[in-house]
Parts: sequence; structure tokens; C-alpha cells
Amino acid sequence: MVVMRARDAAEEHRAATPLELFFDLCFVVAVSLAAAQLHHALTEQHVGAGLLGYLMVFFAIWWAWMNFTWFASAYDTDDAMYRVTTLVQMAGALVLAAGVPSAADHQDYLVITLGYVIMRLAMVAQWLRAGAADADRRFTARRYAAGISVVQIGWLLRLLLPPAWGLAVFFVLMIAEVAVPAWAERSVQTTWHPGHIAERYGCFTLIVLGEVVLGSTGALREAAEEGGHLGGLLSLALAGVVIVFAMWWLYFDRPAEDLLTSLSMSLRWGYGHYLVFASIAAVGAGLEVSVDVVTGHSRLPAVAAGWTVAVPVAVFLLVVWLLHVRPRHESGWLAWLFPLVAVLILATPFTHAAVYLTAVLLAALVTAKVLPRR
Repeated sequence: MVVMRARDAAEEHRAATPLELFFDLCFVVAVSLAAAQLHHALTEQHVGAGLLGYLMVFFAIWWAWMNFTWFASAYDTDDAMYRVTTLVQMAGALVLAAGVPSAADHQDYLVITLGYVIMRLAMVAQWLRAGAADADRRFTARRYAAGISVVQIGWLLRLLLPPAWGLAVFFVLMIAEVAVPAWAERSVQTTWHPGHIAERYGCFTLIVLGEVVLGSTGALREAAEEGGHLGGLLSLALAGVVIVFAMWWLYFDRPAEDLLTSLSMSLRWGYGHYLVFASIAAVGAGLEVSVDVVTGHSRLPAVAAGWTVAVPVAVFLLVVWLLHVRPRHESGWLAWLFPLVAVLILATPFTHAAVYLTAVLLAALVTAKVLPRR
């Protein structure tokens, strides 16, 4: 068995491995199911409950993915033990995905909690192995293992509590989860690789964008098979494609690894991607709602249906602005285009052409970003 030593944070040509990409694909199954449940809730006018359930489920997906990603950046040995432990985490992700419908429809969190705990306990095993081999960061690794273990006990105990306590306890445990890395890294930091981290986040962004395209295409296909509404569906498909392409362009406009210069900045950048990933997947749900509106299968009023796309797109723009644009201290009117366009997009539902105007505004934002560089 290979000794799990810390990797060099300045290692050249560090790239995502096939195992990491496979890991991402298993998690995207859960993302796809969470977005599908959000689409169903929005169409049935269960907006508040559907959105809250979606954000809670997405936290579990994102947090387990993020923890492995940063660990792998520092300790990926790619030996048999590492692969088996990672495969266990992937199996936990599939269990979590299987529990998404029950959690969304019936507030039954048993399966999704078991899947999450499987993933996290496998992560504990990884940290204990790292701590045994890396003497310089042993205390940090053991802090991670202890913190994660304690919080997992909390998640299991939450299943025994009355339903009325469930939401409050969820937020307490969520805060405890996100506090573990900040607490563990206070002594000696792990040797994560900035370029590798930026690439891994970019890969997951691409996969979530792909799920938006796949989900929207499926909805359009099913609607077209029913017959009718062809003109409306084709124009909606074009607008949806423009929105997704523009989101890709804006996220990948400039490399991000130069922004990961300190622990505090990296934590803000890494944690902020919860909203990046969740908003992208929610755009897919919103586009599917728009298909339902065109075909007469949605109970939502036109303005509310417009917000199912406008709100996540606006959130995406604001978070990308905060994480990718503002830290570069760009000056001039271009630096404020992202929040301006986000505000304009939030107003589009009142025109009853929200998806189309959102596409136009995003295309204009991309053009404004590109032209000054010519």
C-alpha cells in the first residue's frame, strides 16, 4: 500500500484524474434528480417548500463533493486503498440520489441521510490515513476526522427528532459542517493545488451545465411529441441555448487559479460555489417550467414562471461577479455590469417574455466583456 504523503502545491501539469471525473458523474445523478424534483414542485405551485427542499438536498450533494475535491487535491495517491475508499463515497452518492424523491415529496430523509453519512465516513477514513502518514499535518487531518465524525452522529440523531425540529437542526448541523475545514486548517494547512482546484470546480460546472441542456432537451422532446406549440418550443429552445452558452462563457471568461491565494479567499471561493452550482441546476428546472407553460401543463402564472428562470440566472451572475470579477479589482463601468444585468433580468418576468429577454441580456453582457479586449 502506498504511503499517503501530501502532494506538492506547486506541482506542474496537475490535472483532474479519470477517477475524479467518474466521481463527478456519480454526483451529477443526484444533481439531476434534485433539479427534477424542483421542476415538479414549481410546476405544481409548491414554490416555497420545493425551493427549500432543493437547497437542503443540494447542500448535501455539494458539500460531500467539495470535501473530497479539496482532500484529493492534497492527498491523491491513486493506489488501491484510495480508489476503494473513493468508490465507497461514490456509492454513497448514488444512495443519496435514490433518496432525493422521498426527501422532496414526503420529507423522508432516511435514505438521503444514510447516503450522505456513507460518503462522509469514507472521508473520515481518508483523513485518518492521511494523518497516519503525514506527520507535519497529522493534527489537521485528525481534526478533520474528528469534526466530520461528530457531525455525522448529529445527522443520524436528527432522524429520531420530531419533524417540527428537523429544519432548525438541519441548519445547526449545516453550520457545523462548514465550520470543520476552517477549524481544522487553522493549525497547518493542507497542500491543495490552486490550479487543480480551479480545474475541478470548472469540470463540475461543465457537467451541471450539461445537465441543464439534457433536461431542457428532454422536456422539449416530450412536448414536441405531443404535437402543437412547435413555434413556441423552438423559440424557447433557442433562448435556452443562448442562456446556457452565455453562462458558460461568463464563468470561464478568465482562469480562476490566481484568485486562490490564501485560506480565507479560498474558503470564500469554494463555499460560494454552492450557489453557482445550485443556481445553474435551478436554471434547468426553470427552463423545463417554461416548456410546461408553453404547452399548458403548468399551473404557475406567467410572471411566476418567468422568475423560475430569472431568479437563478440573477443569482448566478451575482455570485460569479463576487467570486471571479470583484476580487480582480476591475475599474470602470464594466466592473458593475454583472449586478446591473442581474437586476434587469429580475425585472423581465413583468414583460411576459422573461426567458427571451434574459437570453438577450446575457448575450449583451458577454459581448460587453469581449469587445474591449479586441
